Amino acid sequence: MSLNSSFPLNGAVLHARSDGALYWPDRETLIVADLHLEKGSAFASATGQMLPPYDSRATLTALRQAMAATRPKRVICLGDSFHDVRAAARLTPQDRDQLVGLTRQCDWVWIAGNHDPAPPADLGGIVMEEAVDGPLVFRHEASPQAGAGEISGHFHPKAAVETRARRLSARCFVEDSRRLILPAFGAYTGGLNVWDTAISGLFPKGFTVHLALRQGVLRVPRSRLRKAA
Repeated sequence: MSLNSSFPLNGAVLHARSDGALYWPDRETLIVADLHLEKGSAFASATGQMLPPYDSRATLTALRQAMAATRPKRVICLGDSFHDVRAAARLTPQDRDQLVGLTRQCDWVWIAGNHDPAPPADLGGIVMEEAVDGPLVFRHEASPQAGAGEISGHFHPKAAVETRARRLSARCFVEDSRRLILPAFGAYTGGLNVWDTAISGLFPKGFTVHLALRQGVLRVPRSRLRKAA
């Protein structure tokens, strides 16, 4: 097990990080998916059930730490960075200032998601439906018709594996050297098992999982994954 798990995707060498972010060294680019900022406040408003209102701060702190570790020249957020169209307005002044401070450090790309088609311009960065750079294309949701090199989020993949000592379950990266789905980076995000057809159906020839564990990234072939109940 290592802190990062490296693998090729359509000719580009990428590093899956234990914090759930992806780093592309050749382009000095950090990629994250599904921050879902202010999900906690949205849940409280919809249900009346209060959650600790610190999910945005925890997510932004983790993102700041990932940026400090990789020192990227560019950050790409793969959509659903905000939980809904009013989420940015619910950020506390401190969290808003932290986010603006991050977007000013480097080139910043917001890929439009289904939850946040148009992140506010005053937060910095640019909004794109998808971005293409060399052998890679970045979009929010995987397209069944996509060619090689697609990187997306949306599904919040997770997986479980049985070891001799215990069962490990965690969010994960899913790839087959042609396409890649990132785990959700947000603090309050759930997950969809990789055996769900919404995910597994995108990889008809099989896939490899990279479990994002606290102590490092564990590369797991599909044959070793625990089947969904």
